[in-house]
Amino acid sequence: MQWQGESVRKITGGRRRPAQMKRRTEIGLAPADTHIGDDRRKNIRTTGANQKVRALRASFANVTNLTNGECKKVKIASVVENGANPNYVRRNLLTKGAIIKTEIGNARIMSRPGQDGVINAVLLE
Repeated sequence: MQWQGESVRKITGGRRRPAQMKRRTEIGLAPADTHIGDDRRKNIRTTGANQKVRALRASFANVTNLTNGECKKVKIASVVENGANPNYVRRNLLTKGAIIKTEIGNARIMSRPGQDGVINAVLLE
């Protein structure tokens, strides 16, 4: 967990006297670390009594073929490449921008599984 409020120090190095203390809403949450596996989701309460759905495990992705506009639900085999972190490939972590191997070919994840709870991808040619 990380506090995501304003720093006590200014850019110049001087000290800023905060008008209020740390708040619960300023604390960040642990990352979802979405893996490949049987579907598992978690609901998170956010500000204003809204909800986010976190995908903790996922085995299927909605893959769109841009040439004909067709969308199919296909099984994810593995993670081929991830620009965010090379270690995510070894751990099979699903993040936005990751390239996954599916039944119909390689696809790039366009959604954020830890924020949206679903995996949408675009087929690569």
